[in-house]
Amino acid sequence: MPQRDFNDEKDQQLESVRTDAEHTRLTTQQGVRVDHTDDSLTAGARGPTLLEDFHAREKITHFDHERIPERVVHARGAGAYGHFQPYDTWLAEYTAAEFLTDPQIRTPVFVRFSTVAGSRGSADTVRDVRGFATKFYTRQGNYDLVGNNMPVFFIQDGIKFPDFVHAVKPEPHNEIPQAQSAHDTLWDFVAQQPETMHMIMWLMSDRALPRSYRMMQGFGVHTFRLVSADGRGTFVKFHWKPLLGTHSLVWDETQKIAGKDPDFNRRDLWEAIETGDFPEWELGVQLVSEDDEHSFDFDLLDATKIIPEEQVPVRPVGRLVLDRNPDNFFAETEQVAFHTANIVPGIDFSNDPLLQARNFSYLDTQLLRLGGPNFAHIPVNRPVAPVHTNQRDGFAQHRIHRGRTSYFDNSLAGGCPAVSGQFPEVFTHYQEKVEGAKIRKRSDSFKDFYSQATLFYNSMTQPEKDHIVAAFRFELGKVEQTEIRAAVVDHLNHVDHGLATQVAQGIGVPAPQQEATPNHGRSSPALSQLISPVASAKTRKVAVLIADGVDGIGTRRLVSALTQAGAIPELLAPADGMVRCANDEDIKADRAINTMASVLYDAVVVPCGPDSVSTLSKDGYAVHFVTEAFKHGKPVGAFGAGIKLLRIANLGETRLASSEDDVVSDVGVVTTPKAEKSMDDQYFETLVAQLAKHRIWDRDTAAIPA
Repeated sequence: MPQRDFNDEKDQQLESVRTDAEHTRLTTQQGVRVDHTDDSLTAGARGPTLLEDFHAREKITHFDHERIPERVVHARGAGAYGHFQPYDTWLAEYTAAEFLTDPQIRTPVFVRFSTVAGSRGSADTVRDVRGFATKFYTRQGNYDLVGNNMPVFFIQDGIKFPDFVHAVKPEPHNEIPQAQSAHDTLWDFVAQQPETMHMIMWLMSDRALPRSYRMMQGFGVHTFRLVSADGRGTFVKFHWKPLLGTHSLVWDETQKIAGKDPDFNRRDLWEAIETGDFPEWELGVQLVSEDDEHSFDFDLLDATKIIPEEQVPVRPVGRLVLDRNPDNFFAETEQVAFHTANIVPGIDFSNDPLLQARNFSYLDTQLLRLGGPNFAHIPVNRPVAPVHTNQRDGFAQHRIHRGRTSYFDNSLAGGCPAVSGQFPEVFTHYQEKVEGAKIRKRSDSFKDFYSQATLFYNSMTQPEKDHIVAAFRFELGKVEQTEIRAAVVDHLNHVDHGLATQVAQGIGVPAPQQEATPNHGRSSPALSQLISPVASAKTRKVAVLIADGVDGIGTRRLVSALTQAGAIPELLAPADGMVRCANDEDIKADRAINTMASVLYDAVVVPCGPDSVSTLSKDGYAVHFVTEAFKHGKPVGAFGAGIKLLRIANLGETRLASSEDDVVSDVGVVTTPKAEKSMDDQYFETLVAQLAKHRIWDRDTAAIPA
């Protein structure tokens, strides 16, 4: 009997199930060909999405169920508990949601931050959107504000979400690359979908590289609706603004951090809460009356658009504080279930087609991830409001229901649980007139794809623009198909001709000869992180490089001054353990320098001590530590003999030229007036002031050795 070739047999089996996307016609899972897959079925071009849209439901359902067990998107995250409290009662004119209007109510919350594209095992610091989801355990029921750190999204209709995520995820033939957008399928999608251009500008900006979850804005993305106690509706956009300001890493730094500490952002959040440096955000709202719904040059229902703050200011509502870490990552952070349709009286939806699809998708996702319909019984998902339903049994049923009835209406249980009460005691859907033909057609008001992308680019400072150009060059430089590179440049030429030209010059495609669309010249300074930054040294990590022979007295003064300013100094030495100071006292190093890296700190300081500096100067790792920090625009300090290490690190004599009387602070390099002179209060004040700037963005790093 001939031997069976199992490899050939397996190949035949695989061949029978392989599918090829080329030269085929799009159908449903039942083989029904479809004529449109870019827009959901709605009642009129701007109306609500219809439940009968079997194609959209099948497409999204399959997408929600295609990976187990981690989330399809937002798989990698970190979470924390805290509370929210409104400042005053002014918002009660617009909403019946008491957690937003009663300053006496402190509402417990759970917040989960996350990346979007990567798996649970990916790094924190990849170029990506960040999720910012908040679960409010209100007395009226759970409310989930499920947002991102960017106020817009890639697509306008949720039916396109599976397409977008398939494009940005690792390519299916080889599962490469992980947690990166720099590959052909994502940029092919962008080239075919001009609606992505505004979000792509945000993704290529510094916003995609947050320094910390604690220094990251959050947005509700969609236009929602507030409903007052007397039933009046007002459109609303939600904003989270961090107390510490909005700050970012630089691209070279993020790539190195991914290797040095892939848990950089989640570690930062955990440690800040553990040490009592509780992260804080202010919730703000942009309000638009229903009478003004059509008064803008864009559609309020379009999730690829913002309302510029110069047109509608963000009004402060209250304060969010995160003050407790979870006890168990899986039980809480991994099992927490968010849903855009978890709303309470006083908050309702708009007809945004992306939001409407999310309202279906999130519940469907949790049914798969958490094993059935009873995921609300998991402690992190339980509301503080009492729960009474006729829902029974199912996987992981935690309740022991008593009695004979599980239906409504009944007489055996006295009609309970009963339907009673009036708004806002009970939730009542906001009533509005809806009419229109059942169609798959996007409203013409959604067809402006470029003007707000231009607005964003115009609003950036020069360093921010430089970073955007560099990001496009890096991302598109990884794209193998030249045609895709050129197509994206064509789109960029509708955003800004100069931007398109600079990008083209770096990726080997012809630069456009003339602008496709004139730059309208409008800007919104609120979009820039650098125009009006929050300057604070609080929780900034400072590496202090020491070795035997260090100036112990000066080092202790430095540590004390930084700590008083709210910064976190750490002493790094060639080895763990005690370091013998110049005055023969011992000082303990916090870490060995070769276990850390400059990219994990916000600044570096080299204290005095000729023997200490001599040792560090012979350590290539220490020299690189200083050079790299400088290259990344971070404050660098030295006093006394410590200046020698800065010179060896080749920071340049002009930056270290000393004077007789003043502390030198040239491009963020803070030194004492003369090498033999000790520190004074002015030195500490200058160092802290430079640290509070976050980065020295006008530093010319192009001439600095790599």
